[in-house]
Amino acid sequence: MKVIKTISEMRQWSRKTKMRRQKIGFVPTMGYLHEGHLSLIREAHKHADQIVVSIYVNPTQFGPNEDFDRYPRDFEHDEHLCRNEGVDIVFYPHDEEMYGPFHKTYIITENLADVLCGKSRPTHFRGVTTIVGKLFNIVQPDIAVFGQKDAQQAIIIKRMVEDLNFPVQIEIAPIIREADGLAMSSRNKYLSPRHRKEATVLYRSLQLAKKEYANGNNDLESIKEKMRKLIESESSGKIDYIEAVDAQTLGTPNPATGEILIALAVYFGTTRLIDNIILAKRLNDKKTREPKRKN
Repeated sequence: MKVIKTISEMRQWSRKTKMRRQKIGFVPTMGYLHEGHLSLIREAHKHADQIVVSIYVNPTQFGPNEDFDRYPRDFEHDEHLCRNEGVDIVFYPHDEEMYGPFHKTYIITENLADVLCGKSRPTHFRGVTTIVGKLFNIVQPDIAVFGQKDAQQAIIIKRMVEDLNFPVQIEIAPIIREADGLAMSSRNKYLSPRHRKEATVLYRSLQLAKKEYANGNNDLESIKEKMRKLIESESSGKIDYIEAVDAQTLGTPNPATGEILIALAVYFGTTRLIDNIILAKRLNDKKTREPKRKN
Protein backbone atom coordinates (compact mmCIF):
# COMPACT_ATOMS: atom_id res chain seq x y z
CA MET A 1 0.00 0.00 0.00
CA LYS A 2 1.19 3.49 -0.84
CA VAL A 3 0.30 6.85 0.72
CA ILE A 4 0.01 9.70 -1.80
CA LYS A 5 -0.22 13.31 -0.63
CA THR A 6 -0.15 15.37 -3.84
CA ILE A 7 -2.63 15.79 -6.66
CA SER A 8 0.02 15.39 -9.34
CA GLU A 9 1.23 12.05 -7.98
CA MET A 10 -2.34 10.79 -7.52
CA ARG A 11 -3.19 11.64 -11.13
CA GLN A 12 -0.02 10.01 -12.37
CA TRP A 13 -0.84 6.78 -10.54
CA SER A 14 -4.42 6.78 -11.89
CA ARG A 15 -3.22 7.41 -15.43
CA LYS A 16 -0.79 4.46 -15.28
CA THR A 17 -3.46 2.22 -13.73
CA LYS A 18 -5.92 2.98 -16.52
CA MET A 19 -3.23 2.33 -19.12
CA ARG A 20 -3.04 -1.20 -17.68
CA ARG A 21 -6.83 -1.41 -18.23
CA GLN A 22 -7.47 -1.85 -14.52
CA LYS A 23 -10.60 -0.47 -12.87
CA ILE A 24 -10.18 1.98 -10.00
CA GLY A 25 -12.54 1.74 -7.04
CA PHE A 26 -12.75 4.75 -4.76
CA VAL A 27 -13.96 5.29 -1.20
CA PRO A 28 -13.85 8.94 -0.04
CA THR A 29 -13.67 9.34 3.74
CA MET A 30 -12.81 11.88 6.41
CA GLY A 31 -10.83 9.26 8.29
CA TYR A 32 -11.20 7.88 11.80
CA LEU A 33 -12.23 4.70 10.08
CA HIS A 34 -14.59 2.14 11.57
CA GLU A 35 -16.39 -1.00 10.41
CA GLY A 36 -18.82 1.08 8.37
CA HIS A 37 -15.97 2.49 6.28
CA LEU A 38 -14.41 -0.94 5.96
CA SER A 39 -17.66 -2.29 4.54
CA LEU A 40 -17.40 0.34 1.78
CA ILE A 41 -13.85 -0.76 0.99
CA ARG A 42 -14.99 -4.38 0.79
CA GLU A 43 -17.79 -3.37 -1.55
CA ALA A 44 -15.31 -1.52 -3.75
CA HIS A 45 -13.19 -4.68 -4.01
CA LYS A 46 -16.17 -6.41 -5.65
CA HIS A 47 -16.19 -3.96 -8.54
CA ALA A 48 -12.60 -2.86 -9.12
CA ASP A 49 -9.00 -4.03 -9.49
CA GLN A 50 -7.29 -1.22 -7.56
CA ILE A 51 -8.73 0.52 -4.50
CA VAL A 52 -8.13 4.12 -3.49
CA VAL A 53 -9.27 5.50 -0.13
CA SER A 54 -9.06 9.23 0.46
CA ILE A 55 -8.62 10.53 4.01
CA TYR A 56 -9.35 14.22 4.17
CA VAL A 57 -11.32 16.24 6.73
CA ASN A 58 -12.91 18.70 4.33
CA PRO A 59 -13.24 22.19 5.88
CA THR A 60 -15.86 23.44 3.40
CA GLN A 61 -18.55 21.06 4.61
CA PHE A 62 -18.40 22.32 8.19
CA GLY A 63 -20.38 25.33 9.37
CA PRO A 64 -18.90 28.17 11.48
CA ASN A 65 -19.77 26.61 14.86
CA GLU A 66 -19.43 22.95 13.93
CA ASP A 67 -16.83 20.38 14.91
CA PHE A 68 -14.12 20.78 12.25
CA ASP A 69 -11.30 21.43 14.72
CA ARG A 70 -12.24 18.59 17.05
CA TYR A 71 -13.34 16.08 14.41
CA PRO A 72 -11.53 12.83 15.37
CA ARG A 73 -8.32 12.15 13.46
CA ASP A 74 -5.98 9.15 13.73
CA PHE A 75 -4.06 8.59 10.52
CA GLU A 76 -1.86 5.81 11.90
CA HIS A 77 -4.95 3.84 12.88
CA ASP A 78 -6.59 4.52 9.49
CA GLU A 79 -3.48 3.50 7.58
CA HIS A 80 -3.30 0.22 9.48
CA LEU A 81 -6.94 -0.60 8.72
CA CYS A 82 -6.58 0.26 5.04
CA ARG A 83 -3.51 -1.97 4.76
CA ASN A 84 -5.41 -4.84 6.35
CA GLU A 85 -8.28 -4.37 3.88
CA GLY A 86 -6.01 -4.59 0.85
CA VAL A 87 -6.24 -0.92 -0.13
CA ASP A 88 -3.74 0.01 -2.83
CA ILE A 89 -3.57 3.79 -2.37
CA VAL A 90 -4.41 6.10 0.50
CA PHE A 91 -4.80 9.63 -0.83
CA TYR A 92 -3.98 11.92 2.11
CA PRO A 93 -3.78 15.53 0.93
CA HIS A 94 -3.47 18.69 3.04
CA ASP A 95 -5.71 21.76 2.82
CA GLU A 96 -3.12 23.72 0.84
CA GLU A 97 -3.13 20.98 -1.78
CA MET A 98 -6.92 20.78 -2.10
CA TYR A 99 -7.89 24.46 -1.82
CA GLY A 100 -5.70 27.18 -3.23
CA PRO A 101 -5.67 30.67 -1.69
CA PHE A 102 -8.07 32.01 -4.35
CA HIS A 103 -10.55 29.13 -4.44
CA LYS A 104 -14.00 30.46 -5.41
CA THR A 105 -15.74 27.62 -7.26
CA TYR A 106 -18.37 25.36 -5.70
CA ILE A 107 -20.85 22.74 -6.92
CA ILE A 108 -24.46 23.14 -5.84
CA THR A 109 -27.34 20.70 -6.36
CA GLU A 110 -30.48 22.80 -6.33
CA ASN A 111 -33.52 21.64 -4.33
CA LEU A 112 -31.74 18.59 -2.91
CA ALA A 113 -29.27 20.37 -0.65
CA ASP A 114 -31.68 22.63 1.25
CA VAL A 115 -33.93 19.96 2.78
CA LEU A 116 -33.39 17.49 5.64
CA CYS A 117 -29.83 18.10 6.92
CA GLY A 118 -29.53 21.09 4.59
CA LYS A 119 -32.05 23.06 6.63
CA SER A 120 -29.84 23.26 9.70
CA ARG A 121 -26.53 22.95 7.78
CA PRO A 122 -27.11 25.30 4.83
CA THR A 123 -23.56 25.17 3.41
CA HIS A 124 -22.83 21.53 4.19
CA PHE A 125 -23.74 19.88 0.90
CA ARG A 126 -22.11 22.62 -1.14
CA GLY A 127 -18.89 21.55 0.54
CA VAL A 128 -19.64 17.85 0.04
CA THR A 129 -20.37 18.07 -3.67
CA THR A 130 -17.39 20.34 -4.24
CA ILE A 131 -14.88 18.06 -2.53
CA VAL A 132 -16.32 14.91 -4.09
CA GLY A 133 -16.22 16.54 -7.52
CA LYS A 134 -12.60 17.55 -6.94
CA LEU A 135 -11.69 14.06 -5.74
CA PHE A 136 -13.37 12.47 -8.76
CA ASN A 137 -11.30 14.70 -11.05
CA ILE A 138 -8.10 13.87 -9.17
CA VAL A 139 -8.52 10.13 -8.58
CA GLN A 140 -10.41 9.40 -11.82
CA PRO A 141 -12.25 6.38 -10.40
CA ASP A 142 -14.41 4.03 -12.40
CA ILE A 143 -16.51 3.19 -9.35
CA ALA A 144 -17.10 5.07 -6.10
CA VAL A 145 -18.80 3.64 -3.01
CA PHE A 146 -20.86 5.64 -0.52
CA GLY A 147 -22.88 4.54 2.51
CA GLN A 148 -26.65 4.49 2.90
CA LYS A 149 -26.28 6.02 6.37
CA ASP A 150 -25.63 9.35 4.66
CA ALA A 151 -28.71 8.88 2.48
CA GLN A 152 -29.12 12.51 1.46
CA GLN A 153 -25.46 12.74 0.54
CA ALA A 154 -25.73 9.59 -1.58
CA ILE A 155 -28.77 10.94 -3.45
CA ILE A 156 -27.05 14.28 -4.06
CA ILE A 157 -23.83 12.66 -5.30
CA LYS A 158 -25.77 10.45 -7.73
CA ARG A 159 -27.59 13.52 -9.02
CA MET A 160 -24.32 15.45 -9.42
CA VAL A 161 -22.68 12.58 -11.29
CA GLU A 162 -25.58 12.32 -13.71
CA ASP A 163 -26.04 16.05 -14.23
CA LEU A 164 -22.33 16.82 -14.72
CA ASN A 165 -21.54 13.65 -16.70
CA PHE A 166 -18.88 12.28 -14.40
CA PRO A 167 -17.80 8.88 -15.80
CA VAL A 168 -18.17 7.24 -12.39
CA GLN A 169 -20.44 4.38 -11.33
CA ILE A 170 -21.93 5.06 -7.89
CA GLU A 171 -22.55 2.16 -5.54
CA ILE A 172 -24.49 2.58 -2.29
CA ALA A 173 -23.62 0.14 0.52
CA PRO A 174 -25.95 -0.74 3.42
CA ILE A 175 -25.81 0.87 6.86
CA ILE A 176 -23.53 -0.96 9.29
CA ARG A 177 -24.81 -0.99 12.85
CA GLU A 178 -23.54 -1.80 16.30
CA ALA A 179 -25.05 -4.86 18.01
CA ASP A 180 -27.66 -2.63 19.69
CA GLY A 181 -28.70 -1.00 16.41
CA LEU A 182 -26.85 2.31 16.59
CA ALA A 183 -25.54 3.25 13.15
CA MET A 184 -21.74 3.34 13.10
CA SER A 185 -20.35 6.86 12.89
CA SER A 186 -17.08 8.60 13.68
CA ARG A 187 -19.08 11.04 15.79
CA ASN A 188 -20.28 8.28 18.14
CA LYS A 189 -16.94 8.88 19.88
CA TYR A 190 -18.33 12.15 21.22
CA LEU A 191 -21.20 10.47 23.10
CA SER A 192 -21.15 10.21 26.87
CA PRO A 193 -22.04 6.75 28.25
CA ARG A 194 -25.58 7.96 29.01
CA HIS A 195 -26.09 9.49 25.60
CA ARG A 196 -24.56 6.42 23.91
CA LYS A 197 -27.18 4.25 25.58
CA GLU A 198 -30.01 6.68 24.79
CA ALA A 199 -29.00 6.94 21.12
CA THR A 200 -30.20 3.41 20.45
CA VAL A 201 -33.72 4.84 20.42
CA LEU A 202 -33.04 6.15 16.90
CA TYR A 203 -32.94 2.66 15.46
CA ARG A 204 -35.97 1.61 17.48
CA SER A 205 -37.92 4.58 16.14
CA LEU A 206 -37.04 3.59 12.57
CA GLN A 207 -38.10 0.02 13.25
CA LEU A 208 -41.37 1.41 14.63
CA ALA A 209 -41.90 3.27 11.35
CA LYS A 210 -41.16 0.13 9.35
CA LYS A 211 -43.64 -1.89 11.39
CA GLU A 212 -46.38 0.74 11.16
CA TYR A 213 -45.97 0.98 7.41
CA ALA A 214 -45.87 -2.80 6.93
CA ASN A 215 -49.12 -3.06 8.91
CA GLY A 216 -50.86 -0.76 6.46
CA ASN A 217 -50.45 2.68 8.03
CA ASN A 218 -50.14 5.10 5.10
CA ASP A 219 -50.39 8.19 7.27
CA LEU A 220 -46.76 9.29 7.28
CA GLU A 221 -47.48 12.21 9.59
CA SER A 222 -48.86 9.85 12.24
CA ILE A 223 -45.83 7.59 11.83
CA LYS A 224 -43.50 10.55 12.31
CA GLU A 225 -45.43 11.62 15.42
CA LYS A 226 -45.14 8.13 16.92
CA MET A 227 -41.41 8.20 16.25
CA ARG A 228 -41.15 11.61 17.88
CA LYS A 229 -43.01 10.46 21.00
CA LEU A 230 -40.81 7.38 21.31
CA ILE A 231 -37.58 9.39 21.05
CA GLU A 232 -38.77 12.04 23.50
CA SER A 233 -40.08 9.51 26.02
CA GLU A 234 -36.97 7.29 26.03
CA SER A 235 -34.15 9.79 25.71
CA SER A 236 -33.00 13.33 26.32
CA GLY A 237 -32.34 13.74 22.60
CA LYS A 238 -33.26 17.02 20.92
CA ILE A 239 -34.87 16.31 17.57
CA ASP A 240 -33.57 18.33 14.64
CA TYR A 241 -35.94 16.68 12.18
CA ILE A 242 -37.92 13.56 11.37
CA GLU A 243 -38.99 13.52 7.73
CA ALA A 244 -40.59 11.19 5.20
CA VAL A 245 -39.55 11.96 1.61
CA ASP A 246 -39.27 10.27 -1.76
CA ALA A 247 -36.16 8.09 -1.68
CA GLN A 248 -35.00 9.31 -5.10
CA THR A 249 -36.02 12.96 -5.31
CA LEU A 250 -36.27 13.96 -1.60
CA GLY A 251 -39.63 15.46 -2.56
CA THR A 252 -43.16 14.60 -1.47
CA PRO A 253 -43.45 10.83 -1.18
CA ASN A 254 -46.13 8.73 -2.85
CA PRO A 255 -46.44 5.22 -1.40
CA ALA A 256 -48.02 3.98 -4.65
CA THR A 257 -45.22 5.10 -6.98
CA GLY A 258 -41.94 5.06 -5.11
CA GLU A 259 -39.87 4.12 -2.09
CA ILE A 260 -40.06 6.33 0.99
CA LEU A 261 -37.02 7.51 2.91
CA ILE A 262 -37.62 8.03 6.62
CA ALA A 263 -34.72 10.15 7.83
CA LEU A 264 -33.95 11.79 11.14
CA ALA A 265 -31.35 13.86 12.92
CA VAL A 266 -31.18 14.12 16.70
CA TYR A 267 -28.81 15.87 19.10
CA PHE A 268 -27.56 13.97 22.13
CA GLY A 269 -25.84 16.68 24.10
CA THR A 270 -23.85 18.53 21.44
CA THR A 271 -23.50 15.47 19.19
CA ARG A 272 -25.77 15.35 16.16
CA LEU A 273 -26.56 11.86 14.88
CA ILE A 274 -28.39 10.91 11.69
CA ASP A 275 -30.05 7.68 10.62
CA ASN A 276 -32.60 6.48 8.09
CA ILE A 277 -34.58 3.60 6.67
CA ILE A 278 -36.21 3.02 3.29
CA LEU A 279 -39.80 1.81 3.18
CA ALA A 280 -40.52 -0.30 0.10
CA LYS A 281 -42.97 0.88 -2.52
CA ARG A 282 -46.54 -0.09 -1.65
CA LEU A 283 -47.97 -2.06 -4.53
CA ASN A 284 -51.61 -1.91 -5.53
CA ASP A 285 -53.21 -5.16 -4.40
CA LYS A 286 -55.55 -5.36 -7.40
CA LYS A 287 -52.79 -4.83 -9.91
CA THR A 288 -50.22 -7.08 -8.29
CA ARG A 289 -52.42 -9.96 -7.12
CA GLU A 290 -51.37 -13.11 -8.92
CA PRO A 291 -54.04 -14.52 -11.25
CA LYS A 292 -55.63 -17.81 -10.30
CA ARG A 293 -54.22 -20.77 -12.16
CA LYS A 294 -56.54 -22.68 -14.39
CA ASN A 295 -56.83 -26.38 -13.76
